[in-house]
Amino acid sequence: MAAWADSGVTADPGRVHTEGRMARATLEDARDQVADLLGVRPRQVVFTSGGTEAINSAVWGATRASPGPVVCAAVEHSAARDASARSATVIEPPVDRFGRLDPDALDRVVEHCRPEHGAPPALIHCQWANHEVGTVQPVAEIVARCRESGVPTHVDAVAAVGHVACDLDALGADLVSVSAHKLGGPPGIGALVVRRGLRIEPFLVGGEQERARRAGLENIAAAVGFGAAAGALAAPGRLGREEEDARRHTEGILAAARAVPGVVAFGDTSDRLPHIVCLGIEGVEAEPVLLGLDQAGVAAHSGSSCSSETLEPSPVLRAMGVNAEHSLRLSVGWSTTDGDVEAFADAFPSVVAGLRSLR
Repeated sequence: MAAWADSGVTADPGRVHTEGRMARATLEDARDQVADLLGVRPRQVVFTSGGTEAINSAVWGATRASPGPVVCAAVEHSAARDASARSATVIEPPVDRFGRLDPDALDRVVEHCRPEHGAPPALIHCQWANHEVGTVQPVAEIVARCRESGVPTHVDAVAAVGHVACDLDALGADLVSVSAHKLGGPPGIGALVVRRGLRIEPFLVGGEQERARRAGLENIAAAVGFGAAAGALAAPGRLGREEEDARRHTEGILAAARAVPGVVAFGDTSDRLPHIVCLGIEGVEAEPVLLGLDQAGVAAHSGSSCSSETLEPSPVLRAMGVNAEHSLRLSVGWSTTDGDVEAFADAFPSVVAGLRSLR
């Protein structure tokens, strides 16, 4: 505790006393590190309590500035879907069997929006890549088209940042949400990246913190962790090596899984995030597979309603025409080893075979 107190991170960075100035310097150093990883200026980075708050802030700001509807596909994260539905009329564009948006379809939505809704879209969501199946969206093309049409865009980059190179300045989106814990940082902190020159109303009010863009005393200790993780990933060659390792690991998972009859991969297996795999298992619901893998020391997740806090099946898989009750999602990270992949390859066939024998 003494070390933390001496470092100044327990002080209010808005104060002018010595401890406050130390806290401010610590906070801004972390902001610099995050901005460097993202390829933006530090002033564009607004620290939040996580990706969910960042998404809510983006929707709030955009819908307060315009009366138009929000365009949000079913494959977007629930934070984007729920925040949009609470704030505006939602237009849901279709996706293909990989969960990918069609830029031409979005153009048609924008074209018909004013005569049908009396205003252009207040915001178009386009995630960088899907958080359940890993499919990469044509995000650069969609953002470019929206800029030509004068329609604001929000990019949920939570699943992508820290796993693939994300140059947000080159992308040019109006608003981008990111989260620390998805890239090896601490939980409870994220950021909303705001395009230079854009002014939006803050979602949280009651103070002038974060240049009056997000009220509340900043979580400096978490910001330090966020900055440290971002700094490590921004080191020369680090991100590329981690991406290569993750892709090798998930390719091994895919190979082992698809060697089992009746197992398929969901999403685009080539143009995808390197660290996410989503599987469909014929004839066996995901929940008992999860339990069997857990007993073998392998942690996985499912798109079924049974394995989450919601009672609804995955809207992502439903939009793709996939049965969520038979889906299994696995992800790897910087700490994943070849032995972890081997453990899955050893356990998965016997778990599935044992469950199928019970039918």
